[in-house]
Amino acid sequence: MIKSITKIGNSQGLILDAALLEMAHLKTGDELNIKVHEGGTITLTPIRPRHAPEKVSAEIVSVMKDYARTMRRLA
Repeated sequence: MIKSITKIGNSQGLILDAALLEMAHLKTGDELNIKVHEGGTITLTPIRPRHAPEKVSAEIVSVMKDYARTMRRLA
């Protein structure tokens, strides 16, 4: 995909269309890490928050408790 740098106010930027954002699982407000490599290659990497294992475990326990009857029937 080819994109052009566009003037946006007093700055320049890239406009990312909805299809590209959807393919990359990005939305307005997401943060990206930008790295410039030797030779000028630019890499954009989404910064995705990592959830603490304790929070994940607690959420699983909560869901299992809320849906215990359904889980037993599915087993």
